[in-house]
Amino acid sequence: MTALLQVDPSVVAEGVNLLWVMVATFLVFFMHAGFGMLESGQVRSKNVANQLTKNVLTWGVGVLAYFIVGVGVSAVVAGVTSGSGFSGAFAYYSGGSTAWASILFGAAFSMVAASIVSGAVAERAQLRGYLVFTVLVGALIYPVATGLTWGGGFLSTLGFQDFAGAAVVHMTGGVCGLVAAYIVGPRVDKFDDDGTPNVIPGHSLPYAILGTLILAFGWYGFNVGTAVNVFQVTDAGELALADYAYAGRVAINTALVMGTGSIGAAAISVLRSGKVDSLMTANGLLAGLVSVCSIAAVASWPATLVVGFLAGVQVVLVFDLLEKVGIDDVCAVFPVHGSAGALSALAYPFVNTTSAFSVSQLGIQVVGVAVLAAWAAGITLAVYGLLKALGWARVSAKHEREGLDSSEHGIVTYPEFGDNSVGSPGRAPDTTAADGGVSSDD
Repeated sequence: MTALLQVDPSVVAEGVNLLWVMVATFLVFFMHAGFGMLESGQVRSKNVANQLTKNVLTWGVGVLAYFIVGVGVSAVVAGVTSGSGFSGAFAYYSGGSTAWASILFGAAFSMVAASIVSGAVAERAQLRGYLVFTVLVGALIYPVATGLTWGGGFLSTLGFQDFAGAAVVHMTGGVCGLVAAYIVGPRVDKFDDDGTPNVIPGHSLPYAILGTLILAFGWYGFNVGTAVNVFQVTDAGELALADYAYAGRVAINTALVMGTGSIGAAAISVLRSGKVDSLMTANGLLAGLVSVCSIAAVASWPATLVVGFLAGVQVVLVFDLLEKVGIDDVCAVFPVHGSAGALSALAYPFVNTTSAFSVSQLGIQVVGVAVLAAWAAGITLAVYGLLKALGWARVSAKHEREGLDSSEHGIVTYPEFGDNSVGSPGRAPDTTAADGGVSSDD
């Protein structure tokens, strides 16, 4: 007992806090397995390897871009836009263990924003163009968003609130995905000549649903992990709870919002068709999770249920609206992340239990959403517009019909089923069947 009393409380606090940050980081990293399953399940079998490759390389190139450039860019943006100035923006290169743990947590968030985009442009985006954009997400797009907000920049000084990144991460990624999908254009045969949308089913609903649940599991790291400090040392030199004082509220709100998000989407699908749409129900669950990110630490659980239900409802309605205007968002990226993220940020002053409703705070939230959305839309328009001009945005119609697995990677994901031929990048596979007929590759 005497030995325990002699332990430095600051050492205990730092050790526990570091451990929790790392655990939360690993949970958020595991969300990439969920993204991989969710997105590959929603594409056709001829595009599965391509989608999974994008998920792998999103982390591969994105985390390098974020660490080497992005963290410093965020510090520069924060200093310039807050008027406080900056120095040693890239000193974190030799920052040491504690600093690197926090940076890795930020990197995991950054790569979630980047992964969101891949689902919007699935089945027709060129891999090289997508990777160029991913590098820019890690090096510039996401760091500017964090510099303006969590880093202490202009929106932070204004008073903008976004606890776990509904706007900073999800809405930013969702808007990027929406604009990219618009510039790349819809998949071949997605719309008839009169604009009527056609359903193009993915190859595996189980993949998509299981990916949804894996993402939901990782979300506890995303939301509860944002309460990064478990302990703090008081002025009296005693250990006390820090951010973890409200961790239970964050956790229960995260759990409950999954329920009403999925129920909201299921209810709308029943009203429309008399049947529950399985995929939209899963998307509603994810939209619910996005909708709690800004408010998880301050909202009461009844308010969380309402916001989550609205998020689930809007998924179906916004997805339909996008199809009506000719945008092919394959994995419902914008309804799940973009509009649900904006809903969360705007709901903050209405559900905040720590203070009364404030028109001023609502105005600040509107400004924050508008600034972040404008930044994401403008930079994506510029980058993907340039990629399109260079011929790097989209594969050819021939390669799209053939499948990106063959044209971009020279493989067949499921060789036991259907056509076993393999084409090299830039050349279509042999479509002549062994009996002299023609195989029916989708």
